[in-house]
Amino acid sequence: MGQGEARRVTRAYRAAGAALILAAPLAGCKPDNKYVAPPPAAVTVAHPEARNITRYYETSGTTAAVDQADLMARIQGFLVSQNYTDGQAVKKGALLFTIEPPPYKAKLDQAQAQQDAAQALVAQSDAEYNRNASLTKNNFVSGTTLDQSRSLRDSNRANLVAAQANTELAKINYDYTQVTAPFDGVVTAHLVSVGSLVGANNPTKLATILQLDPIDVNFNVSDQELQRYRAALAAKGVTREALGPIPVEVGLDTETGYPHSGTVDYVAPLVDNTTGTVAVRAKLANEGHPLLPGNFVRVRVPLQRDVPALLVPTAAIGRDQAGSYVLTVGSGDVVQQKRVTLGPTVDTMRVVDSGLGAEDNVVVAGLQRAVPGEKVQPRVQTASAAK
Repeated sequence: MGQGEARRVTRAYRAAGAALILAAPLAGCKPDNKYVAPPPAAVTVAHPEARNITRYYETSGTTAAVDQADLMARIQGFLVSQNYTDGQAVKKGALLFTIEPPPYKAKLDQAQAQQDAAQALVAQSDAEYNRNASLTKNNFVSGTTLDQSRSLRDSNRANLVAAQANTELAKINYDYTQVTAPFDGVVTAHLVSVGSLVGANNPTKLATILQLDPIDVNFNVSDQELQRYRAALAAKGVTREALGPIPVEVGLDTETGYPHSGTVDYVAPLVDNTTGTVAVRAKLANEGHPLLPGNFVRVRVPLQRDVPALLVPTAAIGRDQAGSYVLTVGSGDVVQQKRVTLGPTVDTMRVVDSGLGAEDNVVVAGLQRAVPGEKVQPRVQTASAAK
């Protein structure tokens, strides 16, 4: 290294040292770093919505045909015809099947002829008896002859009664050759084909007919709920008879709400000891047959109307092992947890039966940021807007 180059290096070191000396006092004047807490979390709060609601008893049930009957072949013979289309709706008295009428028509004609012959003999013996009775008064005919004519008359009358019974039986069997609908309904698919022998040993089932409009809905009501309902009526001084028909609303699992309505037409007079429930049946109009026997349905029965209630959005309700709760913002904007007892769901909101006041600020949005005991920044809106 030359002397010039050495002098340049020496000057550079001196300049760096001076810079460090000058920078040291400046570094000593910088303030200390301190932790600054983040602002409180922002949440949305709302007062519970106060309005009158209808209290319902909600349960599930099954549908059943109001009337259902098996169509049976009650006489022996060959199935001559099927007079309906499988699944067809028919009226009461409609001809559905025909079973070989000729043999039974012949037996009916034979029985009728025997009845006519017996009737003729009765007429003859009656005349004979009346004549002998008149002659006996003048001693022209003995008492023995009169007794014989009386016996013949009574015997012929008895034979006529038997002949009339045989005719009636023959007519009944002849009528059985035509299987008709016992009521308005829908007939299932046939179980026996035309040309088959039916009724050979026992009555043969040909098909089933079901009445689908109206339709029954069977469900159970807890004994406790039924007792509370009756007690509420008694407190108002209202008898069950004066109350009138009890409405029932029904919906399928695939339907929204309860689009089908009817009334209760039967309440069992006893409690099932195994379930603690009472069987109830409702009857519903079923035009177009949207409900079919055997459907599982949702059922609700209105118990009280225009009942004051507090409602909160369903999303505002939390659940843990201890039960249901809501978060509220109280004094000092601090989050509190309140245990609540829930009632029914109304639209998209849930009734709170207890544990909440009308002036409470319920957290309806930002629940994941609301921690009990922590401060938040509440923003107020209406409960219905948070649905």
